[in-house]
Amino acid sequence: MSEPDKPKRVAALSYDKEKGGAPKVVAAGSGHVADRILELARENNVPVREDAALAEALAKLHLQLEIPEDLYAAVAEALVWAYALDARSRPRP
Repeated sequence: MSEPDKPKRVAALSYDKEKGGAPKVVAAGSGHVADRILELARENNVPVREDAALAEALAKLHLQLEIPEDLYAAVAEALVWAYALDARSRPRP
């Protein structure tokens, strides 16, 4: 017997490098809430990275709190990916 599909989980991060500290989860949800978060991200040209395990871990956290140290490496990898996308999309002088 096959397992039913788990609902899609989504988490949105915010990081202000000028303020320092760790990134914060600013939105998280599943089902229709996840769909809406993704819709808003795409409407605002926010990069969307698919990483089910990371989204699951982040979605369990309280909103507006810094991520815990055990997620630093995974989140750092996602931020490097997002910054690389941003750098490639900027026009070169």
